[in-house]
Amino acid sequence: MRHHWLHIKEMYSIVELKGVKFGYRCGYCGNAGGKASYGMWSHTMTVQDYQDLIDRGWRRSGKYVYKPLMNKTCCPQYTIRCHALNFHPSKTHKKTLKKVNRFLSKGEMPVEKHDEGREGEPMESVHEEGVQPPPQDPLKIDHSDVQDISPSPDTDTANSAAPTTPRDDAEKTTAVTPKPGKGADPNRPLCRKAKDLRKERRLQKEQQKQQEAVSSSVNPSPAKSSSNQPKSLEEFITESLPNDPLHRLEVRLVPVSFEDPDFLASYEQSAALYACYQMTVHGDAPYECGESQFKRFLCDSPLEAEMAPDGPDVGYGSFHQQYWLDGRIVAVGVLDILPFCVSSVYLYYHPDFSSLSLGTYSALREIAFTRQLQQQSPKLSFYYLGFYVHSCPKMRYKGQYRPSDLLCPESYTWVPIERCIPRLDISAYSRLNENARAGDAHALKKLGRVLVLHRRTVMPYAAYARKRKGSNDEKEVEQYASLVGQTCAERILLYRA
Repeated sequence: MRHHWLHIKEMYSIVELKGVKFGYRCGYCGNAGGKASYGMWSHTMTVQDYQDLIDRGWRRSGKYVYKPLMNKTCCPQYTIRCHALNFHPSKTHKKTLKKVNRFLSKGEMPVEKHDEGREGEPMESVHEEGVQPPPQDPLKIDHSDVQDISPSPDTDTANSAAPTTPRDDAEKTTAVTPKPGKGADPNRPLCRKAKDLRKERRLQKEQQKQQEAVSSSVNPSPAKSSSNQPKSLEEFITESLPNDPLHRLEVRLVPVSFEDPDFLASYEQSAALYACYQMTVHGDAPYECGESQFKRFLCDSPLEAEMAPDGPDVGYGSFHQQYWLDGRIVAVGVLDILPFCVSSVYLYYHPDFSSLSLGTYSALREIAFTRQLQQQSPKLSFYYLGFYVHSCPKMRYKGQYRPSDLLCPESYTWVPIERCIPRLDISAYSRLNENARAGDAHALKKLGRVLVLHRRTVMPYAAYARKRKGSNDEKEVEQYASLVGQTCAERILLYRA
């Protein structure tokens, strides 16, 4: 009856609780014991279940899936998403794209180190205790007695810590000490405030645009009207690149699978790049970033690869987006492609190219990639940047990718970041949804309907509790179910020994 077990694996996500972790070191503020999170080990997970979990504030590191305890941790971490279709690059973003293109075209390598997008962002629990794989994998057991679930009376059918980039449009001011004199020169025009001058220039520009609009309606000029359209992100990415550039950059999407020939062929080079990055940028010791760590955190994924009729051509699952420069890998973005989004997991790159701002550059490429996937799958329109940490200034750079939303930690609704920042300026932890009546639409209501996997059998928790009379795990299961929400609790299998 092995096919029954395979059927269950394909249908369900399977998780094993690790519970609450209190008092461990925070990678954002450095507090030795201020971090608090809830975690579980995911043996396998469907892309839809993970999509629903990250929309409740969860995130994965390898197969370890965790949720910050927002009102208890020292640096609350808010899930952030960017509306990829409406994204327009800022001046800083455009500068980064031009900088990379100048390097590709002419070999110009900037000396100064600018914005580094995701550099230095702590990878959750990489060096923490308590997140080791379970000693006994519940999937590696005798599968002969597995049963299919059937309705019962208990159930109804139902991601671099970048310094904040200086604003490119900030005005540079120089203090000037006025010389003593007799007052204003009557032969010169009166001094005017810079604010008034800017307002006047803005009005002049608006009048000029109106005149041009009237002129074009009388004598339409296709060339002029097209030039008035703002350039797209994709145009900035390829702008000024000659047909035969000095350096050739190729971006390849490779599924994270040891059965994939492209992934296998590039595995050793990719692992060596990861070690080089971690030791140089993060100061890791060699034993902290060896092949086993690389495989565990950036190659092992609980997500089951999936193809769907309405999904993108590449399918759903975990991928490495490799940046090949002149035939070698110089950067890798680790991505999860989910039903509604591209989720950024991690980025590592060769330190020799740090002045090219590869953190920012890769994020922009990933937004463009999301837009590309959306043309194939209309519902896939968001780019998730992991966590936004307002209490950590060097992590606020994620708020520059706009329009973007933050996830309210109480109602699990999305709120535009502009409305969130004033609240977060006052308190590191805040309910972001201003509507006090807005509640959690997927709050736990029926504990008995939580699905568990016990002795190779899928059953509702109510049936499990009757079988295990005297079991004292109700509070543990209730906490888990409240954090994943009723919908996920009725789909994901909670492993019970």
